[in-house]
Amino acid sequence: MTHSDDDIPFDGADEPPLANPDDYGTGPQDYDDAPDDHLDVPIADAPVEQEAQADAAPSPTKTEWLPAKKPQGTNLEGFRTPPCNFEAEKALIGALMANNRAYDKVSEFLRPEHFADPINSKVFAACIALMERGQIADPITLSNFFERDAQLSEIGGNQYLVELAASAVTIINAAEYGRIIYDLYIKRELIHLGTEMVNNAHSGEIDAAALDQIQHAEQSLFNLASMGEVEGGFITFRDSLLTAIQHAQVAHQRGGGLAGVTTGLRDLDKALGGLHRSDLLILAGRPSMGKTALVTCIAYNAAYAHKRSQGKEGGVVGFFSLEMSAEQLAGRILSQACAVNSSAMRKGEMSNEEFERTIAASQELMDTPLHIDDTPGLSVSALRTRARRLKRQHGLDLIIVDYLQLVSGSPETKNNRVNEISEITRGLKMLAKELDVPVIALSQLSRAVEQREDKRPQLSDLRESGSIEQDADVVMFIYREFYYLDRAEPSKRESEGDDKFAERYQHWEQRCEEMVNRSEVIISKQRHGPLANIPLFFKGEFTQFGDLDEEHIPDY
Repeated sequence: MTHSDDDIPFDGADEPPLANPDDYGTGPQDYDDAPDDHLDVPIADAPVEQEAQADAAPSPTKTEWLPAKKPQGTNLEGFRTPPCNFEAEKALIGALMANNRAYDKVSEFLRPEHFADPINSKVFAACIALMERGQIADPITLSNFFERDAQLSEIGGNQYLVELAASAVTIINAAEYGRIIYDLYIKRELIHLGTEMVNNAHSGEIDAAALDQIQHAEQSLFNLASMGEVEGGFITFRDSLLTAIQHAQVAHQRGGGLAGVTTGLRDLDKALGGLHRSDLLILAGRPSMGKTALVTCIAYNAAYAHKRSQGKEGGVVGFFSLEMSAEQLAGRILSQACAVNSSAMRKGEMSNEEFERTIAASQELMDTPLHIDDTPGLSVSALRTRARRLKRQHGLDLIIVDYLQLVSGSPETKNNRVNEISEITRGLKMLAKELDVPVIALSQLSRAVEQREDKRPQLSDLRESGSIEQDADVVMFIYREFYYLDRAEPSKRESEGDDKFAERYQHWEQRCEEMVNRSEVIISKQRHGPLANIPLFFKGEFTQFGDLDEEHIPDY
């Protein structure tokens, strides 16, 4: 499997290259004869030279490589050690002791565990603890924390705290030093993950399937890449206000209050204001309600509007179809576009006129910016990687996931379905925010709906996790009353007269006729707008949704 550079979650300074084994021979036994100057990792220098280096001012761009140690059971004179910069760590802590406000420069992203030196990690954690209690963090106040600390005593005790204070940089440079420390921590974690991947691949355990190992590695990289992404700081009201005005200006210029990506459905666009960037929208329903048909219609409408308007409306759509194949999905869209029965299209039962109409529609749709990925069982991390690649290569304005329960969770949550769904919905919300696009995810509903007389779904019917409702910005349900009417044909009851039964049967037939081409989208949660029930026109033979106009309502 190959990956582009953009798929690597972190960039930074290059590590020193490994020594080339070809310089020494073909096997480990040849390493004994290798000259010392070929080793990329320096052996510890003389003590006098080390003392001279300690007096020099630390450089924010210098990465310290630890003295090499001879590994057990090999003939190597040295080996690469994880990247770290002890001087940067000491300089940052020194700046913190000299001026506690330096912590404000790094508090958003830097944690004690990011330090390579465990002593520096302890001191940094103690500084945070003091400052959070409203106290000053300096060598004097910190000495109480370390009076009986054996590790600190071994390297000089309180004298080491004084040494840290003497290593201080100015508060202006604190953020840069913090970023260096954080970047090196990420690199060490990448090395750890890489080593873990190699060890797992060498594992002889029968139940350690290769695909599971790949999924675990993807999830680990996703977690590492996501670290710190949701951590932000305060934004001034001025900046927030300017952003709000820009969005309002876009809506005003378009007319009709539409600020997001169009769904192509007039009344739904009015209720939502379009599909807004960074929103997670859940579209849920029972089987056969038309979830996939509706979201396919939205995908087609948005992508075709983008093509027709040359990018001024609609958007580029990425469709993750975890249930249907790309061919089946394209067939549905073609059926909607040319108004030819999708079943007849699959079976070849079309008239010449219908076939010509199908060919003409396919040519018209050929360059529509709709991209389909039908890989089954993708994880959130895989979705993220592929969506990022699509946005980089073709642009991306809308993501659709069909459906949420088919997304794979991490191995850690596989034994708990509720936790797994919670992890998936959080991941999809993070994806929407990171790529700044709306994400529509389809979801199943629990069977509790079928036990009620009123079959209209409710928020409590969301299957397997309350986090779906919690993480979503919009929750919509699709409901077709005709589906239930068609399966509830009246039968004559005992002691019921013929006239009474005929009246009841006639009422059922009339209701079926009213609802046969009618569907309803129920907006049960909208973080930035009102709740609403949106009637839609539905034509089952073409799996086609549209606006419900007066001509669609039967006259009696």
